[in-house]
Amino acid sequence: MELFFLQIDSSAVTQAAAPKAQNLWEVLVSGGVIMIPLAILFVGAVYFFFERLIAINRASKIDDNFMRIIRDHIITGNVTAARSFSKNNDNPVARIIDKGIQRIGKPIDAIEKSMDNVGALELYKLEKNLSIISIVARIAPLFGFLGTIIGMLALFKGIAASTEYTPNTIADGIYIKMITSATGLIIGILAYIGHSYLAAQINRIENKMEIASADFVDILQEPTK
Repeated sequence: MELFFLQIDSSAVTQAAAPKAQNLWEVLVSGGVIMIPLAILFVGAVYFFFERLIAINRASKIDDNFMRIIRDHIITGNVTAARSFSKNNDNPVARIIDKGIQRIGKPIDAIEKSMDNVGALELYKLEKNLSIISIVARIAPLFGFLGTIIGMLALFKGIAASTEYTPNTIADGIYIKMITSATGLIIGILAYIGHSYLAAQINRIENKMEIASADFVDILQEPTK
């Protein structure tokens, strides 16, 4: 009988000593106050990523026959139709070509300079708010490390002031303080990947603008019909 009760007591102690499983929300909340600015950084990075993604996708939609149609209009001397067609296309390439069409009749150098100016403005529009994602990628890990350092300082101060700490409680405290570092690193990595992807898409559009500008200059140097 005594053996039976001892087995019950030992099983009860084992269950009591077993750590309680935490869900993701509970783990994040246990990271402390520093998780608030990390959450703000994460929300900001996500918002500006999708805001830029939508704008870049819209700007990248260019008709495959756009330059061919422009060429046909200019070669035949129908400049008005060429400009009307370019104005009906809402993308950076069309706006660059529209500026070039407006400058037809002026020296080639002046036309190229005007188109380059428009191209620089279009790139500025595409890169708007992209720097915010880059900033998040840099400072989120720093916030995470800051939270860990502050937590570790508080933990060691408590250890020095009390004798109630055990290896288990110390390990648990260190685990909680490392949550901010892990969260900051994850946010920073995601922001870096998002920034790199958007930058690559902008480079593709920039290449399209440069190719279209070169093609337009070549068209102006062709004999008209």
